[in-house]
Amino acid sequence: MDMLELKGSRLVVHLPEEVDHHSTEDIRRSVDELVERQPVEEVEFDFSRTAFMDSAGIGMLLGRYKVMRALNGRIMVSHIDRQIRRILSMSGIQKFIQM
Repeated sequence: MDMLELKGSRLVVHLPEEVDHHSTEDIRRSVDELVERQPVEEVEFDFSRTAFMDSAGIGMLLGRYKVMRALNGRIMVSHIDRQIRRILSMSGIQKFIQM
């Protein structure tokens, strides 16, 4: 399965098993390039395959939130397990991003 899946005006980002400083730059670049080329209103980050995320992942999500906010769009996260939910909640990101 490809990482990016465009469904109308929604971009679904199928995240890898580990969302850390090694993977976030590729994710960021891929999402930003597609959002620049296509009319995207919503970006959904699908965590169904993700077992680990560190602060680089939180930074990547916040960066995409700022990009989408500037475009009057939004982002959301889906299929998050208990551990990822805890990390996201501790960061306070739920104030900005629909979980």
